Amino acid sequence: MRPLPNTDMAAVQAIIDSLPAVAFEYAVFPDGSRDFVYISKRCEQVLGLSQAEILSGEHWIQEYVHPEDWPSFEKTAQHSIVHSSEMKWEGRIIVDSKSKWIEVNAVPSLVSGDIQKWTGIVIDISDRKKAEQDRVEVEERYRRLVEHVPIGIAIHTKDGIQYINAYGANMLGAKSSSELVGISAMQVIHPDDQQRIRERILNVLSGKSVTMTEVRFQRLDGAILNAESWGFPYVYNGEPAVQTIALDITERKLAEAAARKTETLFYQLFQNTPLAVTLLDENGNVTRINKGFEELFQYTLNELTGKSLNQSIVPQELTSEAGHLNQVISGNQVVRLETKRQRKNGEMLSVIIYGVPVVLEDQKIGIFGMYVDITQQKRVEEELKVRNAELDNFVYKVSHDLRAPLSSILGLVQLANLPGSTDELAEYIRLIGLKAKQLDHFISDVLSHSKNLKLDLKVEPVDFNKIIESTFFDLSYLKGADHVIKNITISPTTFYSDPWRIGEIFRNLISNAIKYRKLYQDETHIRIDISITADECTIHFQDQGIGIDNASLEKIFQMFYRASSQADGSGIGLYIVKNAVDKLAGRITAESEPGQGTIFKITLPNRQLSK
Repeated sequence: MRPLPNTDMAAVQAIIDSLPAVAFEYAVFPDGSRDFVYISKRCEQVLGLSQAEILSGEHWIQEYVHPEDWPSFEKTAQHSIVHSSEMKWEGRIIVDSKSKWIEVNAVPSLVSGDIQKWTGIVIDISDRKKAEQDRVEVEERYRRLVEHVPIGIAIHTKDGIQYINAYGANMLGAKSSSELVGISAMQVIHPDDQQRIRERILNVLSGKSVTMTEVRFQRLDGAILNAESWGFPYVYNGEPAVQTIALDITERKLAEAAARKTETLFYQLFQNTPLAVTLLDENGNVTRINKGFEELFQYTLNELTGKSLNQSIVPQELTSEAGHLNQVISGNQVVRLETKRQRKNGEMLSVIIYGVPVVLEDQKIGIFGMYVDITQQKRVEEELKVRNAELDNFVYKVSHDLRAPLSSILGLVQLANLPGSTDELAEYIRLIGLKAKQLDHFISDVLSHSKNLKLDLKVEPVDFNKIIESTFFDLSYLKGADHVIKNITISPTTFYSDPWRIGEIFRNLISNAIKYRKLYQDETHIRIDISITADECTIHFQDQGIGIDNASLEKIFQMFYRASSQADGSGIGLYIVKNAVDKLAGRITAESEPGQGTIFKITLPNRQLSK
């Protein structure tokens, strides 16, 4: 073969030097020695020795092969020498005190005499080895992660479960994964969920994606486990499979059930407590009210949500008080306050307010406002005060109005019994009779008042004609009763109320009209007009008596007040009228001028039985 021209040799050398590997020729001599007879310039970059250093024969190859890898290198080299075969070897060499991975590939070349030669290349595979090592480490890390991550991971095919991690096996009550491998996935699914999960598995096996679902697993010990499950298409040993990921949510479901129970208990307590309760947010705006609150204040939740109570139930004059109350509660203090609040219709209520802060992790997140309606209690207290005042007046009145007639009677009896008295006994008896009647009227009025206070309402149809005629008949004994001219008009509409109390009203009004008539006139007129609707009854009662001055008009409904001394009345009649009207939930007003008579206007609700 002709040698290559010099120019051609230079080109070949340039190609060899540009290779990303070290080209070499290695010889084994007859005496058994061996060394490089050629090596390309890249040897310095890969092996850390220059071309001249290596070809000088001063460095034995064992010097730079890693000691741990030398036996395998020597074994591979010897086998290639003995059999004149190709040599392939991977191992480490030491370059600048650091190990580097190389790959050696050499083939036998021409043999000159007894000299064996191998031509080959050395490739730096450190980066590849590092990548392989990293991949192995990553795979091992992922394997450990899959095995120990607190999520169940399984792979199953139509032939059953092929793989399940340790955590998943433990979730299902198995001691090891091997207890579950090979069984059908349906064996660990709750019977009620099997059909639904079977359909999901078929969808995944066909390559479709499915969303997360909740599923109940049946553990090997029979216990039920709640989980969130995801299914993904997978290929296992070349056939379609399902990779299932399951997150145990049993404790969460139990916590949710406990929370729902607690919420239900709280809601039932909140809604059904007899107190009026509202829940405010941290800014003092309404978020919830209960039925008691709706009934007491007549607002709905929609009307109050997101609003301050100052805009609804707090009277304008108490706005600053309410603001101060919220400030105190904001200091995490439980507050009790007796005050006034108003209904939607403007009606004022007496209430006790309890303000209770709701605190989470030392932060106020809301306020409970609880309202106790003490309006009736306050009315009772006020009525008790009135009754105590009445009692004081009554004791005084008894000491006077009862003792005075009794003293007169006793005096008359004593006069009648005086020795040598020439007075007519009949006169004494007449006078004693008058005083006894006075006592009887007083006692009757007191008993009537007591009955009015204690007797419950008895609602019946009211026959005004009968009541009025009966009253005039019962009072016919009064002086001047025979001079009364009656003018009465009554609406025919049926009216329901308490007949006894209405009788008491007319008894006292008619009695007063007769007693306080104008004595110098032969006749006195009493006009009674009664108009009735489905909702109420209006009574106009007008007499032509002596009238009442303005100073007395404001006091005529007070107990034992007498605006005139014309008659020996008890001073309790109009007080009884006012109390009877109040008991019937009505209203009464009076208009009068001295010498012009008096007009009473009474309005009473029609308590129809159908209402």
